[in-house]
Amino acid sequence: MLSPIQQRLEDFRQQGRVQAGSLIISVFGDAVVPRGSRIWLGSLIRLLEPLDLNERLIRTSVFRLAKEEWLRSEPAGRRTDYLLAPSGQRRFEEASRHIYAASAPQWDRRWRLILLVGELSPKQREQLKRALFWQGFGVLGNDCFVHPGVDLTSAFDALIAEGLGEVLGKLKPLIAADTPYGSAASDLDMVHGAWNLDKLAAVYADFVSVYLPALAQLRGDNSQEIDDESAFLLRILLIHDYRRLLLRDPELPEVLLPADWPGQKARQLCQEIYHRLLPGSERHLDRHFQLANGDTPESAVSVFARFREADPLW
Repeated sequence: MLSPIQQRLEDFRQQGRVQAGSLIISVFGDAVVPRGSRIWLGSLIRLLEPLDLNERLIRTSVFRLAKEEWLRSEPAGRRTDYLLAPSGQRRFEEASRHIYAASAPQWDRRWRLILLVGELSPKQREQLKRALFWQGFGVLGNDCFVHPGVDLTSAFDALIAEGLGEVLGKLKPLIAADTPYGSAASDLDMVHGAWNLDKLAAVYADFVSVYLPALAQLRGDNSQEIDDESAFLLRILLIHDYRRLLLRDPELPEVLLPADWPGQKARQLCQEIYHRLLPGSERHLDRHFQLANGDTPESAVSVFARFREADPLW
């Protein structure tokens, strides 16, 4: 019988279709950025091979990410390093503030709105909706996007990085303060109109059920039996799954969330598992992470501060 950690790794290997590009993004954000934001393609292939991702799939996915301006290549003799492209760096910086935060941000009781005040083609509208959804915006009607705490300047910068600079002239950013009035709709009404919290809660609950057995193993007497490679692989899957969760989460303030919201439990679970896996996973990277010139850069010490304070790396 497999241990909980080995079972999670095996479940990933056995799933039918793997979005390798998305997983590579998680690897870059979590493991490559702290070591200088670049890695030799051959080293990346070797790191992911134990998850049954073959070389051809990884190469194809990396080339696609470069085409989409997440990554850029830099030849070094007969080998090639891959680095974050400027637009990719911007996306990682935005994501890191959510992934590695020690707690949900405080709310100033103001809503950030982006109103669509001009006509967009169906393709542009869908691209805009997807890009703002990625930043945690909810939608009210067809032309109003709402968020409880995003920096609107950063949100517009992210749209430019997504190639949507041409639509900015048709968007109106606003900050709205709550003005209670009789029987007018409340903040809670707006939350329920803009986001599907029941669906999000179910996804968080699934995450907790998948990783809680792994935490029990890490806390147990047999935790020393977890090899460094498995620690690295589980760390990547943990952050990959958690990152995908946060893409759907606007990080609403506690006062606007139902009682016993599973998002906080998921954050605490991810935080503890991550720090228990760090020593072994970093030893694995020290042995197997390489640049095209053969060097192995050290990891920045601030990687150990993730989930505890603002992470300056991303």
